[in-house]
Amino acid sequence: MAEIFFRYLHFIGIMSLASTLVMQHLILSSQVTKEQLKKIAFIDIIYAISAGLTLIAGLSLWLWVGKDASFYSTNWVFHLKLSIFVLIALLSIYPTIFFIKSKNSNEENVKIPKVIIMLIRMELALVFLVPILGALIAQGSGLK
Repeated sequence: MAEIFFRYLHFIGIMSLASTLVMQHLILSSQVTKEQLKKIAFIDIIYAISAGLTLIAGLSLWLWVGKDASFYSTNWVFHLKLSIFVLIALLSIYPTIFFIKSKNSNEENVKIPKVIIMLIRMELALVFLVPILGALIAQGSGLK
């Protein structure tokens, strides 16, 4: 029962993570209003919570419940999936810092640097690779 619970949490985390990135992508443009920026910053908080939930549930599945940890630890596809997750987290740092600093701006319109938009797009592209890698792992692909 614990395995099903953590698999479900992992699934909810992944879906929330992807959803928040899509929402940010849809709202972002080269210039946003102060109100839009506050929405983006709030969505970014939900994004961080989703990433944390995904990480905690994923680590639980890897180390404590479900298949033996060696099933994952010896699978190169799992390591690729984990590396992509870490890369997504690293790519999200700069946009998050920008949103936190800019949401309290006195400006009515805030110019969004192109690099922020590109980082969000890169995260979005990478996050859609993670589920297929998860499916390959579950199928047993990439073992040894």
